[in-house]
Amino acid sequence: MSNWPSTKQRTALKASTQDWLTEVWMIFSSLMKIMIPALIIVRCIELLGWIEALGEMIHPVMILVGLPGETGLVWMAAMMGNIYTGMAVFYQLGMAEQLTIGQVSVVSSMMLIAHSLPIEIAIARAVGISLWFTLCLRISGAFIFGFICFQTYSHLALLQEPAPQLWQPGIVDPSWGYWFLTQGQTIVMALAIIAALTFFLRILRVLGVERLIHFLLAPVLRLLGIATAASNIIIVGLTLGLSFGGGLLINEARRGHIAGKDIFMSMAFLGLCHSLIEDTLLMLLLGADLSTIVFARLAFSLLAILALSRLLDWLPANKQSWFYRQSPS
Repeated sequence: MSNWPSTKQRTALKASTQDWLTEVWMIFSSLMKIMIPALIIVRCIELLGWIEALGEMIHPVMILVGLPGETGLVWMAAMMGNIYTGMAVFYQLGMAEQLTIGQVSVVSSMMLIAHSLPIEIAIARAVGISLWFTLCLRISGAFIFGFICFQTYSHLALLQEPAPQLWQPGIVDPSWGYWFLTQGQTIVMALAIIAALTFFLRILRVLGVERLIHFLLAPVLRLLGIATAASNIIIVGLTLGLSFGGGLLINEARRGHIAGKDIFMSMAFLGLCHSLIEDTLLMLLLGADLSTIVFARLAFSLLAILALSRLLDWLPANKQSWFYRQSPS
């Protein structure tokens, strides 16, 4: 009886496994070069009390979207830290007992669009997107969408019921030991997700499913002026988000098979709408309205990127460098 698998098959399997592990390590190390310095900077900002100071500064902005000024601290905590940090501050301030479903939907939407900015802006910059453009897009996009939702709900008297309290956070330990533990867990989770996702994408490529996904996304991407080659970037960002999917997004961009403009448009879209699964579930726990944080936000993102695409078509080629690098390195 012949040996199964054959020597040739074992050799091919070993080479494929080594190639996969090399890819995982390259993606993970690229992400860590961005994530670890950003996490340390955010920790220092927290200890210096700058988040509270910045939260006080944006009180007037929150009033413009129909929210108490104190929610500025919630949004700032999410922008400088992450959504979990924003949720913790939300409950620490007793917001859950004060806001309507519409108001929770507004602050949730603003957190969904603009959060984890130190890490996610660094990721966008690593693939060639202008830092200032990303910052302006995320913050102004969050405010504009929040303002539209506030005006709509107040004029139509929608979602004015008290928000349900579906979750209460545990006590947060402010010590360095707890911080190192949670960040270590985040890093390990990122490695596991990168390994699983790259393995899954390889399977899809072998089975031909990747081509089917590209075909299905092609009409929407064509409308937005994005080539189908950027489909993987869109899929990763929509499912995993920019922080966990950041390493893979950088790897996709640096492979050189996607034009700079397509990378820019993809990252701009994902800046307004990403991590539709985990982040959405978290905001539902706060009592937000599902149609607002998913469908309305998705429609807003598509319209915003469609307008941005038309703007780029109007701009001369030499002016487009204001927004992105033509060939990310």
